Amino acid sequence: MTMSQLLDYAAIFFLCVLTASSLDTFTAAVYEHAVILPNATLMPVSHEEALLLMNQNLDLLEEAITSASKQGAHIIVTPEDGIYGFNFNRESIYPYLEDIPDPQVNWIPCNNPDRFGRTPVQERLSCLAKDNSIYVVANIGDKKPCNASDPHCPPDGRYQYNTDVVFDSEGKLVARYHKQNLFLGEDQFNAPKEAEVMTFNTTFGKFGIFTCFDILFHDPAVTLVKDFHVDTILFPTAWMNVLPHLSAIEFHSAWAMGMGVNFLASNLHYPSKKMTGSGIYAPDSPRAFHYDMKTEKGKLLLSQLASHPHPTAVVNWTSYASGIEAPSMGNQEFKGIIFFDEFTFLELKGVTGNYTVCQKDLCCHLSYKMSEKRSDEVYVLGAFDGLHTVEGSYYLQICTLLKCKTMDLHTCGDSVETASTRFEMFSLSGTFEAQYVFPEVLLSGIQLAPGEFQVSSDGRLCSQKPLSGPILTVTLFGRLYEKDSAPNAFSDLMAQALRVTLIVVIPIVYSLGW
Repeated sequence: MTMSQLLDYAAIFFLCVLTASSLDTFTAAVYEHAVILPNATLMPVSHEEALLLMNQNLDLLEEAITSASKQGAHIIVTPEDGIYGFNFNRESIYPYLEDIPDPQVNWIPCNNPDRFGRTPVQERLSCLAKDNSIYVVANIGDKKPCNASDPHCPPDGRYQYNTDVVFDSEGKLVARYHKQNLFLGEDQFNAPKEAEVMTFNTTFGKFGIFTCFDILFHDPAVTLVKDFHVDTILFPTAWMNVLPHLSAIEFHSAWAMGMGVNFLASNLHYPSKKMTGSGIYAPDSPRAFHYDMKTEKGKLLLSQLASHPHPTAVVNWTSYASGIEAPSMGNQEFKGIIFFDEFTFLELKGVTGNYTVCQKDLCCHLSYKMSEKRSDEVYVLGAFDGLHTVEGSYYLQICTLLKCKTMDLHTCGDSVETASTRFEMFSLSGTFEAQYVFPEVLLSGIQLAPGEFQVSSDGRLCSQKPLSGPILTVTLFGRLYEKDSAPNAFSDLMAQALRVTLIVVIPIVYSLGW
């Protein structure tokens, strides 16, 4: 046999092995964890006391990881803050932190726990992954010393990062991601100087990871999908539900559909802070989801996903709506507030109808048919085109059909959890400048509607059949990332003044979200 033939056979053999080791589908797991919090103190505890608390949470995570493995899961995602909780300042979080090395060091903490100093949490996570032959995704804190030669070094001589880690099925550290977009109140952590884009490859697809509030920004979230072409996003989160548009299961499933990726979202379970809502989402529809404000129990979800989801069709988000002439509605329009943003609304007055409402450059068009026009519920069509400046600054373009809280139009935009009106059909579209638009459908009781709606290539969010439950909201949530900065210095000043004022007056529940 010639050398050329040997090389040909070797190439064929390698291709066969590679093909045989690749999986078309995999089983994903996410765990909504009822976190055990430390005692309420802003004074640092000892490392031993911190480890005792973390091991209590790890005991619960171990049960979930073991159960997921026994049910055939290839990977499990656990929540942000799931190992030590929240309510820390910079000093009190320090005993809970470990030095987490770059994954390129090729390290299995379970086999060599002392290689990078004292790292008992990383050791335990590594052993859980290795002993159960499963990828484990967790959120912990990283500490990195710095000195005066670094002009950005904090006064205490260290960087502290909100950090996701991934251990493979052999226990090796394969990913480390430092959260870029810190939420209001996360003063205990530093943001990395540049957004990190973290990916890793497996036999069941290419994965990317980011944390909680990151989802509302371009980097690294959009970059991972559009430039690095990941198949699946891993998403540890401590997400507080904010209705009508930012409930966890609602927005996360919409992001998966809008971006065309699998999305594994693991939330904390802490109902008193409105923290619940986890799910396994495919681009076409949710595969499994959980929302529970009534109990104090955690929840393990499992579902099978395609390792490489089929590419979603390109959507021209303005195509259909731009062909509709916007009528002059005059005094029928009114203003209302949704999460501190002023929307323009129109009341839906008939059992069927075609309505258009505009704000700035965005015109939203709705066609609908109700099963009946109830006398005790009011629905509106709303539009918002502007810079959101509370709990973060980001530019939104939103078209929304939603139920008002009461018959009083001043309550349109308030949080609503139940409804009775059923819709036979709806079609919602808008003249979006935004390239990235996320389609939301939320039913009464904070439930999703898998397989009951679709997005057409001309930008319409349409029902495929009569909805299985009454509607809370049908929404096209657009993000215009390039307009995230305020247009001038005066706007920056006013936005900052508003944020400072609201920090004082907004209930403390808002300061602990995302």
